[in-house]
Amino acid sequence: MAVIQRRGRRIMMTPQELDAFLAEQRTCRVATVSADGTPHVSPLWFVWDGSALWLYSLARSRRWADLRADGRVAVVVDAGEEYGELHGVELSGRIEFVGESPRTGEPCPELEGPEQAFARKNFGIGAMVHDGRHAWARLTPDRIASWDFRKLPGARPATGEDQG
Repeated sequence: MAVIQRRGRRIMMTPQELDAFLAEQRTCRVATVSADGTPHVSPLWFVWDGSALWLYSLARSRRWADLRADGRVAVVVDAGEEYGELHGVELSGRIEFVGESPRTGEPCPELEGPEQAFARKNFGIGAMVHDGRHAWARLTPDRIASWDFRKLPGARPATGEDQG
């Protein structure tokens, strides 16, 4: 995975911070482009496996149609309310489709880990329930940019509590 970030090095997340942040967050924003060039951004739950972002999308959605036509994608995961609390990650690259579409639960060893992690993270259960409407796409990012404004001098602590 290429993690190249020239600007903002002092506020970029370390690899450990990036992994912890992506493991904790549930919602990302997926940016696609339709065949006619119209951009589209939509929220989606995801799971991060340490090297790839796994997206579980409705197979009959504009997002999925856009990705089928053009697999290039940018995804943002961010958090924070006040300026000094803002932190996040942008991942971009090309999507790979994994498993059947829509997913009905056919055996797919490649999906065992992501499905278990997704079910645990988002539903608090140990195994995925397949509804026959969703499908999996994997983004192994070509580019990752991160920021953590909490690292700026004078930034407020992430908890909002005074340190001292």
